[in-house]
Amino acid sequence: MINPTLATLLDHRSIRKFTDEKLTAAEVETLVNAAQHAATSTFSQQYSIISVTDPQKLAVLGEITGHHWLENAGHFFLMVADQYRNEQLAPKNERTATNLRSTDKLLAGIFDAAIATEAMVTAGESLGLGSTVMGSILNDTLRVISLFDLPELTFPVLGLAVGHPAEKPEQKPRLPKELIHFTNAYQPIVATDPILKTYDQLITSYYHDRGSNQRDETFTHHIVREMSRDPKQREEILVALIQQGFSLEAAH
Repeated sequence: MINPTLATLLDHRSIRKFTDEKLTAAEVETLVNAAQHAATSTFSQQYSIISVTDPQKLAVLGEITGHHWLENAGHFFLMVADQYRNEQLAPKNERTATNLRSTDKLLAGIFDAAIATEAMVTAGESLGLGSTVMGSILNDTLRVISLFDLPELTFPVLGLAVGHPAEKPEQKPRLPKELIHFTNAYQPIVATDPILKTYDQLITSYYHDRGSNQRDETFTHHIVREMSRDPKQREEILVALIQQGFSLEAAH
């Protein structure tokens, strides 16, 4: 028998169509509360959450992401890696500055923001809400930073569109466990692996049979297409990180 928590996790699917019903203040508070109780690196709580309710800002995010449906979600959260707050609490000296601007602390903030996001997703689904986690906010990172007045030592990591589902799409089959779960050492994969071939066939059937946006695609083709994107599309991410004060260099 699967307990309710596992049932929620195993039934996950991204929702991109929502009813017109907005989240209540209590629902927003519940999701933020769930985020705050998620694991956080060294208990430093290196993230912040911005609720985006301004229609003009939502329209800009729709333009940046290419997904205008987010404007009709019940609520939109911007998840931010945040070392700025801790900078205000720490002594002003060279070691503090080096630590806060380090790759280590950047990653810690990203981890904290991502873990908090997943907690909100699961909490929302337990309440009957649906959501989509949106990395596409990084299509124009500098514009997002400017739009939300993000100070140095902060960085936008993810968007989270949440609402009352107006759809229940088919669940995408995940990779076989043999391709992602190993014991004691990494196990390389080859493109001709029969397990992968079987999974490719499963994904092809999924795209053929699902209720909308049918297409002819395997998982391997999906990865090839993703890796064929113009790398210049998000090359400003590094520029934005440096602008935000992260050194991305080894300590000297």
